[in-house]
Amino acid sequence: MIYLIGDVQGCDEALGLLLDEIGFSGSRDRLVLLGDLVNRGPSSLATLRRLAGFGAAATCLLGNHDLHLLAVAHGARALQRGDTFAEVLDAPDRAHWVAWLQAQPLAHLEAGWLCVHAGVVPQWTTAQTLALAAEVQAQLRGPALADFLHVMYGNQPDRWRDDLQGDARWRLVVNVLTRIRFCSADGQLDFKTKEGAGGAPPGYMPWFEVPGRLTAEQPMAFGHWSTLGLIERPTLLALDTGCVWGGALTAVRVDGGRREVHQLACAAMQQPGP
Repeated sequence: MIYLIGDVQGCDEALGLLLDEIGFSGSRDRLVLLGDLVNRGPSSLATLRRLAGFGAAATCLLGNHDLHLLAVAHGARALQRGDTFAEVLDAPDRAHWVAWLQAQPLAHLEAGWLCVHAGVVPQWTTAQTLALAAEVQAQLRGPALADFLHVMYGNQPDRWRDDLQGDARWRLVVNVLTRIRFCSADGQLDFKTKEGAGGAPPGYMPWFEVPGRLTAEQPMAFGHWSTLGLIERPTLLALDTGCVWGGALTAVRVDGGRREVHQLACAAMQQPGP
């Protein structure tokens, strides 16, 4: 069985309970985690240990929070208020977990589903998405990683062009794969708006609603956008259901033509009643 799972964000207890609920077996089943493995939740280090322990049975995509951890670990960013992954940085085996994160992909094709953390621009095909993700993965795994992390952040360029090169090209790829929510019909990204699909600024729309998107017929799964809630369409799954914000952690089975949705709240992140 193959399950796609939304943003865990350090909610290891909820992840463990959800895996128990679906009866996950690392010798039989496959998991794809859609990024944001760490941060904001209470147990980032335990989450990494659990997922790494599954070996090849789990593919763990990188989200913006995971990249932030890498940037902090390499001195390219400072810890921010609200970050909860200091335990990873303070661990005796810190170097192991930083290296493990660096080795994880930014996009993945599983059982016919293109899996990314945030989304794609309308000009990208499935093959191009995977190829561009691989370009950035090479930077993350290469000897110039620290240099790349120092130039990875920024909102420009904000529109894809085939002639983009070097740092500008890779920065935009990172922003698309880990940050996109709204874009215009010609693929210009909006980085400010975090509301749900109905909150699009003028001239923008959710990336998956852009007419003529070249991946429109490609089944796609993504996380990142907790204010969307669960979206379950024949060829689109939005699976960040806000576990760390008092919502639920969501897993969807996608193999063999079957569709099963499982959700479990993170008790540690539930808001107390009045």
